[in-house]
Amino acid sequence: MSDRSLRGMRLGAQSMESESGVEPAPRQRVEYRCADGEQVFVTFAAEAEIPPVWTSKTGKEAILVDGEKPVDVNEKAARTHWDMLLERRSIPELEQILEDRLKILRERRGARAS
Repeated sequence: MSDRSLRGMRLGAQSMESESGVEPAPRQRVEYRCADGEQVFVTFAAEAEIPPVWTSKTGKEAILVDGEKPVDVNEKAARTHWDMLLERRSIPELEQILEDRLKILRERRGARAS
């Protein structure tokens, strides 16, 4: 094989296309702000729907500047241990269980004291 046949460009390393005559898609720059005042700037396509909330690089929730504050309808209140207990037992049942357990504890203390 001759040396000339092995010469050439590296594949994928360089492009033969030029950027002349290429126009980027229209964009819009949107500002979000966190509760502590941190500003977050995000670039979207001009026709894109802008979300009302954005998570910043620091993990904080940022709200769209000059936008309405979003209302999360699906947000559930955190269920506590007490709430889950009340789903399984009524108040009179819980009072009875408490009395039974206190009686057992008092008997144990009485047995140790003797």
